Amino acid sequence: MSGHNKWSKIKHSKGAADAKRSKLFSKLAKEISVAARDGGDPDLNARLRQAVSAAKKLSLPGDTIDRAIKKGTGEIEGASYEEARYEGFGPSGIALIVEIITDNTNRSFNDLRILFNKNNGNLGNSGNVVHLFDHIGEIRLPASAGNEETILEMALDAGAEDVVSDDDGHVISTDADQLGAVASALAAAGADIDSQGLVYRAQTEIEITDLPAAKQVLQLFTALDDYDDTQNVFANFDITEQILEQIDI
Repeated sequence: MSGHNKWSKIKHSKGAADAKRSKLFSKLAKEISVAARDGGDPDLNARLRQAVSAAKKLSLPGDTIDRAIKKGTGEIEGASYEEARYEGFGPSGIALIVEIITDNTNRSFNDLRILFNKNNGNLGNSGNVVHLFDHIGEIRLPASAGNEETILEMALDAGAEDVVSDDDGHVISTDADQLGAVASALAAAGADIDSQGLVYRAQTEIEITDLPAAKQVLQLFTALDDYDDTQNVFANFDITEQILEQIDI
């Protein structure tokens, strides 16, 4: 698994434990509200079902979940959120995609431009880097879901494209338009799904073997990931284990 994915895993694990709860809960509630635009019943809305499931695993209170759903369906007043995707470049020529949910796209654009500039990067135009990534579905199962052979057979039977397994669990890849169907088939087969969603996976990666460069890359990645309106950050770098071990994360 690539170095930046290792970093993402560590970063998100630390984030779940260390980030201010209000900031984390705000991101979860935004995702629920946006997902609820397509219907407030999780049983009939796959994106909402996943958003609610993720929120519950991170202890978002039930009344907060209910309010977020009602804001999304228009049952109660609330901020009008928009989804946006921004693309840019970072140190060592890496490419980044930032997905946000915001109530003010002009503010978010300016904030991200400043974050890129302050961290040796440049915010680009739409289409500058997205062609360097494949837009796919990704489903994550815990290691306890089964051994690699069992999960591979189950996933392929469900219509998945590929499975990568390690000690942390199983990552199942699907065509973007097949994510919901594959996830439903896996759930029907008894799989315990940790998460599911559409992601951008780099077609090729830039290997970072220099410690100062690695620190710069992770500084930008962290700044973008920590931004209040950010939901996801995708990048195309790979940091070697030797270098990653020298960085205090």
